[in-house]
Amino acid sequence: MIDSASPIVPETKTGSPEELAQTKAPWRLALVLAFAALAGGILLTGVSIWFLGAVALVGLTPAALTFNFHVPAAFIRLFALTRTAAKYGERVVGHRAALTDQVLRRSTLFTAMASAPSVRRAGWQLGNQDRLADYLDDVEDVDYARLRVSLPSATLGVAIVLLVAATLWMTPLAFVPILLLITANMVGARCLAKRATADLAAARESRQEASRLLGTAIQAVVPLQGERRWGLTLEAPFDGYANAQTRALVLRHGQALYDTLANCLAPCAMLSILVSAWLSGLRGEALLPTALLAFAWLAAAESVLGASKIVVAFAREKAARSALAQWNTPDGVTHKHVAERISSLTLDRLPRHAPDGRLIGRPISATLRAGRPTVLHGASGCGKTSLLKQVAGWLDARDECVLGDGIELSEDARRAMSCFCTHDATVLADTVRENLFAPHASEDELWRALDAVELQGRIRSAGGLDGWITQDVLSLGEAQRLNLARVWLSDRPVILLDEPTEHLAAEQGKRILDALLQRLRQRIVIFSSHDDLTPKGATAIRLRG
Repeated sequence: MIDSASPIVPETKTGSPEELAQTKAPWRLALVLAFAALAGGILLTGVSIWFLGAVALVGLTPAALTFNFHVPAAFIRLFALTRTAAKYGERVVGHRAALTDQVLRRSTLFTAMASAPSVRRAGWQLGNQDRLADYLDDVEDVDYARLRVSLPSATLGVAIVLLVAATLWMTPLAFVPILLLITANMVGARCLAKRATADLAAARESRQEASRLLGTAIQAVVPLQGERRWGLTLEAPFDGYANAQTRALVLRHGQALYDTLANCLAPCAMLSILVSAWLSGLRGEALLPTALLAFAWLAAAESVLGASKIVVAFAREKAARSALAQWNTPDGVTHKHVAERISSLTLDRLPRHAPDGRLIGRPISATLRAGRPTVLHGASGCGKTSLLKQVAGWLDARDECVLGDGIELSEDARRAMSCFCTHDATVLADTVRENLFAPHASEDELWRALDAVELQGRIRSAGGLDGWITQDVLSLGEAQRLNLARVWLSDRPVILLDEPTEHLAAEQGKRILDALLQRLRQRIVIFSSHDDLTPKGATAIRLRG
């Protein structure tokens, strides 16, 4: 079932203001824990070095007899526990926040994927598996961008700013080499980001082209083997895959070089501070605070270790957002441009096309009215499904003439106002709630929809609305009823049903269809049927191929 109007906006999550507020709280907690872990690590290293230096100094004097070892030792244990607890807490809370964002965003993304023109050309359920894999990778890169980019960047940035400020205050002479190193790292990060963007794009393009060539070759495997060209034909796609892998290895090589540069920052900063302090004449106890600062830089090196991953994750997020934006419905087609309700839909000598562009039978002229369902009858292959797709704007035929309340409707406009329920129901590997494609519906509305299609008991036994389901969990009939529940929840003015009673027992199919038509009585409803099923008050149209 496709709600054709939902656009992708990767930066925006669906959900009520209360839900969005709830998603921000875990991120705030994760950020606090990340800063706590960083502070704990810096203090642990700094105090440990101060403690060892102090012990070395007093060990040469009678003061060793009165030196209090317990207080600094207690602080060291405190900072160690704080660092460990905060680090694990940040991981747990951060991943939970990322998964919450993913749940709120996922239904919008998949609905937009289903409504995108490029998907319709590729076929229902996105027949090209490589494109589907790329799409899912893009969704994951956007979902986890805050966890992989924003959170570590914030902690690393704040740590460097504080350490630079402390260095300027305590050992100004050390600031010059540290500034040069920071500048070199920024330039390196910029170069790596550009390289990552180019390599990721080239690898994806090469992989997609290789998949296209391999798919074409597999479809012609018998004649190619007969002509002894099978091995030669496979060279091009395998070269494409090899090129994509080479690009990935080149990027990893660039990451290794940048990590080498980034890892020099902390040790060089530490040495610069110690040398600067020594040249300034600091000795003995006066050198201890400076040593604490120097080794604090070394403690911050743990965050710098992942610098290249942050840069590449940023490039992947940017590329993912750009790719996801291509799944948007066309500009100018929004709910503002589409009537919430229309009273009639007129097909004015509409040439009927198959998905491959060939003509089917004669042109059709009909006026479809709200409150009076229309049934398409005809043998298999006569073009019932293709006609529904044309009305929904799925097929790229340019000679169509479809009027809504007397106004010509473009394909984009029809996609925005139609809900197309295919007979081959798709079940996502996700919760029941997400599979209903109604992110703004309340729980009561979701349960009413499930009850209307006689699926309430089955869903309760599967764990309720938050129970996890897959294509294999539901039978064909249960999947079809889930599909019809999506229609029940749709607010589109034009409803198109392809074999709505498929896989259902005759009596059950009639009950559910009657309840659905009663629910949709104020809208334009068109559905196809192999048999002579014609509900009371419906108009029947018989198609011939």
